[in-house]
Amino acid sequence: MSESRPRILVPGKINQRILDRLPEMFEIVRMERADAELVAPDMADVVGIAVSGRLPVDLMDAFPHLEIVANFGVGYDGVDVTRAAARGIVVTNTPDVLTEEVADTAIGLLINTLRLLPQAEQWLRQGRWIREGAFPLSPLSLRGRKIGLFGLGRIGLAIARRLEAFGVSIAYHTRTPREGPAFAYHSSLKGLAEAVDTLIVIVPSTSSTLKAVNADVLAALGPQGVLINVGRGSTVDEAALVAALQNGVIAGAGLDVFENEPHVPEALLALPNVSLLPHVASASVVTRNAMSDLVVDNLKAWFSTGEALTPVVETPFRRKG
Repeated sequence: MSESRPRILVPGKINQRILDRLPEMFEIVRMERADAELVAPDMADVVGIAVSGRLPVDLMDAFPHLEIVANFGVGYDGVDVTRAAARGIVVTNTPDVLTEEVADTAIGLLINTLRLLPQAEQWLRQGRWIREGAFPLSPLSLRGRKIGLFGLGRIGLAIARRLEAFGVSIAYHTRTPREGPAFAYHSSLKGLAEAVDTLIVIVPSTSSTLKAVNADVLAALGPQGVLINVGRGSTVDEAALVAALQNGVIAGAGLDVFENEPHVPEALLALPNVSLLPHVASASVVTRNAMSDLVVDNLKAWFSTGEALTPVVETPFRRKG
């Protein structure tokens, strides 16, 4: 490794802005996909990885001099941070820069789901307004809704701020109560679902959140219930959700994330009471540029100052030497 040009691996696809900016300080090592079998002997001096999506443990372990993994996204469940921490590797993510965009999308998805706005647009585009008359009245409305937030981190708080402007009641569930917000706290997810009719999911993918939104939670929402998920698809039991929507256990759902992306169950696609997006909550040029810049700036800060800008809580390391 050249001291002046640390080598950074980029496995698979990543935002072009990252590739454009990395040469400001680094030598880029490209790999077609995140696969340890593609590691060549001349890659042994790689000291950093910039990754979007999953980073297999065996790929991370293939680099003995690895110091930092710069993850593109606020969620970093694709990186084994326990293994990284054990090796003294710092992992960074891109918080804050996408908070407002995701919160905006959550509100848009909520309104689309309640008022059937995508379906109404298709009614117009297909000429049905002329042929059949006015689009049917939406059975649901945001008026008088009781909103429950599963997760009240940066994005959850940003969603709550927006909801306050609509005059709806707000409650939340997290592992422990948050100091500051005056929203009603519920110590269990099912208890929250029983108290509200709209559940917005914005928690990371962890063992404790895996399929946390299950059949019991959905039943607790009730027949006027609506589920919105802008967190991770793994948090919702997708089969239970499909059954709840088909059988009138809840009234509707708006989803930006799915269990097996990009594959969406045909049963979900066939339902008239859902609004589905292809994981686009942070997908604006402005926000993705800001995320890309933070990926590169984390790498630059690590190798120039010895400290990353946004290390995840599990790896609060400083550079040695």
